[in-house]
Amino acid sequence: MPQLLRIDSSVQGERSVSRALTARAAERWGAVHPGGTIVHRDLGDHPLPHLTNATGVARMVDPATHTRAQAESYELTHKLVAEVLAADTVLIGMPLYNFGPPSTLKAWVDLLVAPGLSIDPATMTGLLSGREVIVLAARGGGYGPGTPREGWDHAEAWLPHALSQVGLEPRFITAELTLADTNPHLAELKPLAAQSLKSAHQQIDALWTTTPDAATIQEAAA
Repeated sequence: MPQLLRIDSSVQGERSVSRALTARAAERWGAVHPGGTIVHRDLGDHPLPHLTNATGVARMVDPATHTRAQAESYELTHKLVAEVLAADTVLIGMPLYNFGPPSTLKAWVDLLVAPGLSIDPATMTGLLSGREVIVLAARGGGYGPGTPREGWDHAEAWLPHALSQVGLEPRFITAELTLADTNPHLAELKPLAAQSLKSAHQQIDALWTTTPDAATIQEAAA
């Protein structure tokens, strides 16, 4: 049966736009894949450990030489890689914090990158390709072409490069100006914010339109 891995990284709880987007996408995926399984990893509620002096090289040295801390960190990487390998689709909720990704999402990527587990050590090609990756991004301000902060969103520029190491190619759906309703300085941009959110919803709703069985029947009849 198909499986979806949903990853949230916002610390805003129920106020989070990126969480609302991943929830909408997961609901849509579930409706189109009846009987499918959804696995939820919430990095906001249950953050992964960042790499430290004690654990950082665990993915770069012979496991036979691991210290206890390195062995535990390496086992966590095994688990994270297995979650991705089991998924047909990966949803990633990514808010923009201080012009970059949440540190918890960076920690997930750092732990995921591991020669021998997610990367072929002989060719250095990624071993996690072949699955759909959708990033539901939320930005409090506007960072598009021609805006005063064009190019300040370093999260969207970083993630494709980081995930390319393991063979994952993300597609982005972004809602921006999400602070327009609460920040008086952005009040005049509320219509643009509403338009951006509506566009994100429309893109999510168009992601999956037929069940796998229906698609197979259509192909056979063609």
